[in-house]
Amino acid sequence: MKRLAALAAPVVLVVILLLVWEGAVQWFAVPHYVLPPPSRIVAAFVSHFPSLLAHASVTLVEIAAGLLLGGVGGFALAILVFLSPLLERTLYPLIIASQMVPVFAIAPLLVVWMGYGVWPKAVVAALIGFFPIVVNASDGLRAPSEETVELFRSLGATRGQILRKLRLPASLPTLFAGLKVAATLCVVGATIGEWVGAQRGLGYLMLQSNALLRVDLVFAAIAMLSLLGLLLFAVLRIIERRVLRWRGTG
Repeated sequence: MKRLAALAAPVVLVVILLLVWEGAVQWFAVPHYVLPPPSRIVAAFVSHFPSLLAHASVTLVEIAAGLLLGGVGGFALAILVFLSPLLERTLYPLIIASQMVPVFAIAPLLVVWMGYGVWPKAVVAALIGFFPIVVNASDGLRAPSEETVELFRSLGATRGQILRKLRLPASLPTLFAGLKVAATLCVVGATIGEWVGAQRGLGYLMLQSNALLRVDLVFAAIAMLSLLGLLLFAVLRIIERRVLRWRGTG
C-alpha cells in the first residue's frame, strides 16, 4: 500500500500537468509545430513506436556502454586516489577541472577520432557519468571509523585485507548512489553525442524531427529517453537491494 501511495502522487501530478498543458494549447490555439498538445504527442509515440524502439535500442547500448566505462573507470580511480595520497593531490584537482569542460567541446573531437559508431557516444556518456562515481566511491572507502580499522589491524589484517573485507563493502551504498546519478547523466551524454554526429539513436531522431518541424515526434523521443532513464534507475535499484542484502548491509 505504501508503494502504491508513493506512486500515486507523482502520477496524479503528471496527469494534472498534462491536462493543463492540453487545455492551454487548445485555449490559446498554439500551432502544433510550436507546442503540440499531449494528445498529439501520445499519438506520435504510438504511431512511430517501432521507429522509436529501434532508435532507443541504439541509444540504450550507448548509455549502457558509457555507464560501464564510467563505473569501472570511476571506481578504479577512486581506489587509486584512496590508496595514494600523492595521486589524490595530483589527480583530484584534474578530476574536478574535467567537469568544467563543456561536453559539446569534446564530442566533435571524439566523432573525428572514433567515427559515427557507438563508442564516441559511450565515451561522452562515461565522461559525464564517472564524476559522481569517483566522488561517492571515495567517500564510501573512507566511511569505516578509525576504531573499526584499528580493530581489523589488531586481528592481524593486512592493508589489502582491510580494503577487501571492510572498506570495499562499506563503499557499496555510496557507490550505488553514484551509479544511479551517473545513469541519468549517461542518458544526457549519449544524447549529446548523437546530436553532434550520429546516424541512429533517439538524439539523431530528435534532430531530424526538429528539422521537419515534427515537434510532436521530438517530444515522443524525449518521452522514450525518460523511460530509458527510469528503466536504468529501476534496474540499479534492484541490483543494489540484492547486493546489499547479500553483503548484510541492507
